Amino acid sequence: MQSIGERLEEARKKKGISLREAAEATKIRGDYLTQFENNRFDINLTEIYVRGFLRSYANYLKLSGDKIINDYASLGRGEGRPRQPSREIYGRMDVSVASAEERGADAAAEEPVAPSPAHRQPAVSRGTNVSADPSIDPAVLFRIGKWIALVVGLLLVFWAVMAIISSTKSGGGAHNPPAVTTKPAVVAPAAERFITLVALDAVRVTVVARNDDDSEGAEIFKGTMTPGQTQEIPWPGPGSIFIKANKGENLQIEYKGKHYGSQFTGNNRAKM
Repeated sequence: MQSIGERLEEARKKKGISLREAAEATKIRGDYLTQFENNRFDINLTEIYVRGFLRSYANYLKLSGDKIINDYASLGRGEGRPRQPSREIYGRMDVSVASAEERGADAAAEEPVAPSPAHRQPAVSRGTNVSADPSIDPAVLFRIGKWIALVVGLLLVFWAVMAIISSTKSGGGAHNPPAVTTKPAVVAPAAERFITLVALDAVRVTVVARNDDDSEGAEIFKGTMTPGQTQEIPWPGPGSIFIKANKGENLQIEYKGKHYGSQFTGNNRAKM
């Protein structure tokens, strides 16, 4: 199956159109078109404009814009992927537990259990009846108990981790159903809408994005339109673009089948 870029390039070459001619006709920068044909879509523009330019270029080449956008969406652009439990983490935890167990066992083995010199039994000479002192130094008992408690605690942690891993691999029991990870549905962004500029007479038009501080942002379209010419423009939504023209009275805006004036005359701009 051909990739998006291969289909775009093949359609352009079949029509005998150069990249420069395509850029002039669509008003899309030539380096953007080159990137699209090379299946590179990270062109330092927001997702809205990437989709808009892809659709405009496909329509210009008489390809299905919807099919191109659907194939682009299937590449997983902007789609979150659920993370799976890391086996490395479990592996490190297993090793750390084992190491702690070994340290506990070695320390317990090295710890002297013999009674302190103060409690050593005196030498027993023959014929003397001396009872042995069975007491053990409490400090030794405390250290042994501490190491035993540490080893038992580590074993409990190890068993708990192994139980979680087994539950995850087996899909969970009746009382512990496995967590269900649902991929978010691929929803076309609300900003994927378009307006159409209609030239009533010759007019020079520039369309730029509007920043949050009401300043002008990235350029979306720039060119001189001849009488009767139409130009489809990606429109992120109300209050998101500036439309500038040297003769506002020669420009109409079409949206959802309805025509609107440019809202100004002469050399001026309108905020949409």
